[in-house]
Amino acid sequence: MSVSLALVLNQNYEPLNVCNVRRAIVLVLRGKAEVVESGQGVMRTTNHHFSLPSVIRMVYYVRRPRPRVRLSRREVFARDGWACAYCGQGANELTLDHVVPRHRGGRHSWENLVSACKPCNHRKAGRTPKEARMRLRTRPREPRVSIYHGFLQYVRRYQDWIKFIPGAEAVGVAS
Repeated sequence: MSVSLALVLNQNYEPLNVCNVRRAIVLVLRGKAEVVESGQGVMRTTNHHFSLPSVIRMVYYVRRPRPRVRLSRREVFARDGWACAYCGQGANELTLDHVVPRHRGGRHSWENLVSACKPCNHRKAGRTPKEARMRLRTRPREPRVSIYHGFLQYVRRYQDWIKFIPGAEAVGVAS
């Protein structure tokens, strides 16, 4: 038997996380959450019967940091559309390029890393784009990730969560 899960919403109805139904019932019984949607099934104890919650909402607001994309080669290439940041050509063999070279004080950060094809990377070498007379197509910056992204994997199994996760309609219908 698979474990039933419950969607936990923040006080403002923003998805917070996913927990097992047993944990959801404990949160409700302790007065920390309220049931928004009931799932199918019942949990029986010696004295009580509880309908299984599918969606619960916290009674108080929980502050949490905004999710961030991890800095990696793959994510830099994805941010730049799998194309060279200088010439725009989609290349099979992309390399990472530091806009301000590290030996000149450039940092290894989202704002200083771009994807580059090998010819552009060799042409730029250890110079800044201005010194190499090359232009960036777009200014590099950290990509923003949706807070709902982590919840989309559950939508096919839990159809009643769709109304609480923006953008989940397309995923839920495709099942």
